[in-house]
Amino acid sequence: MASPFEVKEIKAKTILSKATLKEADYDYSCNPYTGCRFGCVYCYASFMGRMVGKKTEDLGNFVFAKINAPELLKSEILKLKNNGRGKVIWFSSVTDPYQGMEAKYQLTRKCLQVLVDANFQGEVSFLTKSDMVLRDIDIFKRLSHVEVGMTITSTDDSISRYFEKFAPPASARLAALQKLHDEGIETYAFIGPLLPHFVASDEALDTLFSSVHNVGVKKIFVEFLNLSGYIRNRLKIELKDMDPKIWEEFYGSQKKDYREELSIKVYALVKKYGFKLRMDKPLYHKEMH
Repeated sequence: MASPFEVKEIKAKTILSKATLKEADYDYSCNPYTGCRFGCVYCYASFMGRMVGKKTEDLGNFVFAKINAPELLKSEILKLKNNGRGKVIWFSSVTDPYQGMEAKYQLTRKCLQVLVDANFQGEVSFLTKSDMVLRDIDIFKRLSHVEVGMTITSTDDSISRYFEKFAPPASARLAALQKLHDEGIETYAFIGPLLPHFVASDEALDTLFSSVHNVGVKKIFVEFLNLSGYIRNRLKIELKDMDPKIWEEFYGSQKKDYREELSIKVYALVKKYGFKLRMDKPLYHKEMH
């Protein structure tokens, strides 16, 4: 039986978190929510459940809204020198800033307004799976430097629905990237994790990269599947009916020779479509600490 969905309003002690990954290309992350309704089964942030008394498999079944996030940001942003010039704030590292609860609480939008009011001169970067991001185009245009990224794991909506339970379908995300591009907002795509079923089909992988290219994206991240223990356990629970042969491909994706072979394909597609590959290589979470 599925766990009931829990929503709770909480007050955080701080809202800007300094980057901890050695290869991070941001200085601070801002997470207006704890938990994420999208419940993507491969999500590395499922460990966050332990921070609030939840199990890793509870991801997707709870969202805690940090209702004082805008007030905290207003205070903390003033501590940055030169109005934050040269700094990057990333929304969000362990949640989606535009999940459904944002429609009610508007914490992400309120935080953006704080940055506008404070004349923040750094860069604001977003990563989301939601076309709700289009709501805030007006405020993006008032920021000094903003970029919006969409996670794209597939061009097949049935696949995105299977692995990303409650997130908007991939087609809606691609359409959102096109709209952002048309509005003059800098965009990027986070292509990942590279789900193993793509390896068997060069055509599917090419379709994924070409679809991102066709909506005006010029910069991409690419990430291998992270199959750490807690993620593997969550996958086993959530995808218990998955074909055993696919499970074998998932396990095989953790081998170094597999990643090296896949990297060759990625580099070829990056060259074919003229992308700038952020970090200059596909990311592998276990190598980023």
